[in-house]
Amino acid sequence: MGSVFDDAGAALAKPNPATGKPSGSLLTTDMTHWAYGTLALGSSLALFIYPHSVTGALAAGRREVIKRNAALLPAYSLMLGLLALLGYMALAHPGVSAAVRKAGNPQLAVPELFDQVFPDWFAGVAFAAIGVGALVPAAIMSIAASNLFTRNVYTAFVRPDATPEEETRVSQLVSLLVKLGALVFVLGFDKSLAINLQLLGGIWVVQTFPAIAIGVYTRWMHRWALLAGWAAGMVYGTVTAYGTSSPTQEHFGAPIADMPFIGRTGYIALTAFVLNMLVAVVLTVALRLLNVPGGDDETEADDYTADAPERLAAPEDPGRSLTGRAA
Repeated sequence: MGSVFDDAGAALAKPNPATGKPSGSLLTTDMTHWAYGTLALGSSLALFIYPHSVTGALAAGRREVIKRNAALLPAYSLMLGLLALLGYMALAHPGVSAAVRKAGNPQLAVPELFDQVFPDWFAGVAFAAIGVGALVPAAIMSIAASNLFTRNVYTAFVRPDATPEEETRVSQLVSLLVKLGALVFVLGFDKSLAINLQLLGGIWVVQTFPAIAIGVYTRWMHRWALLAGWAAGMVYGTVTAYGTSSPTQEHFGAPIADMPFIGRTGYIALTAFVLNMLVAVVLTVALRLLNVPGGDDETEADDYTADAPERLAAPEDPGRSLTGRAA
């Protein structure tokens, strides 16, 4: 591994033809400490409030399952770190590096490494694992998207009296359309855009953190203040992200930008989140002083410790599956 890091560091130190600057560095520099730290913090805030993460939690039969998975998550994150080292191995291998540069697609680094370095049987297993690794989260995300549409748009505005069977059919159709749309997106757009949008998506998701995560533990914040804070964060984050560029993109080119009053470069989502919280707190104080009604909280203490029933669907109601019932 010492040789791998040496070769990878030398390769990253070479100037990028598009920018004239080094392609990267094995270690964060003084200029990138804030960028990396805010990306890590902002991504962690968004991780568990993505709709597909919430779907996985709601699908669990018992609280103990969620606790066990949360306890094992650090081990999964450690494995991701080891997997990232394959990129350095590909960068250090002359044949793999040449093939990736010729193709002009950095995402081929690990597949090329498997193809050129490992035995054929291992490469086949690895390629199959890559396919499965893409299909599993894609399935969860599409189910979450279809559930959100069915329960919050279709049954709320189009067919309020829809039967459970109809909800299930609509969810399945929307899930298929989401998968097809994702396939068109991947095949038709620049590959670097997909990676940027993964981080840019966190800008929008993190703005729901005060209402979702903080709202679980306290009801102090006023609902209209939370909505105003969300809107402020969304507008700032979207406009700032739109103004970023890269050598290959004029807009939405990067998830980081200058942080106001700090003079550092950081994750746009975290800056927008700070603005979101400031607006929410200030307006909450103002609305409380003006005695503006904050609405009724219908949550009961037992809601926080309730387990799901043993059976999600009764025999006489086969159509009301998990896809049709999830929040």
